[in-house]
Amino acid sequence: MTEQDAGVEELMSSPVESVPSDTTMADAARTLTKESIGSLVVGDDRILGIVTESDLVSAVGEERAPETPIEGLMSDPVVTVRRSESVRTAAERMGHNGVKKLPVVEDGKAIGIITTTDLALHLPDYQVNMAHQAEADIVDGEWE
Repeated sequence: MTEQDAGVEELMSSPVESVPSDTTMADAARTLTKESIGSLVVGDDRILGIVTESDLVSAVGEERAPETPIEGLMSDPVVTVRRSESVRTAAERMGHNGVKKLPVVEDGKAIGIITTTDLALHLPDYQVNMAHQAEADIVDGEWE
């Protein structure tokens, strides 16, 4: 079995931090900081959405009040992967859907999460399809 064919269960972080949809932006930010994580699953019995650090930063930039419920800024529906699926499947699902956080589900409930950082650390030799030329807005000497 190759690294890409390993199960997501081997790579996922667990347990997942989940919060109710009426959680405020301020409380969500405190939880992210306290737990040193980048996202929260919204909903306990059923995944209603996901809120990330980026969502909170954008909301602050829009000058939303800290008491704003995260329900208004969470992403939904949530792209997920089953615990029985492979790391390759998870990576492809992330790429095809443009997401960086992928909850791992069992019976509709989040039991773990896999991130692009997890993939980068786990699959250092995994083939990455690169563009044939640099993006037009990249200036010589500028690196991202």
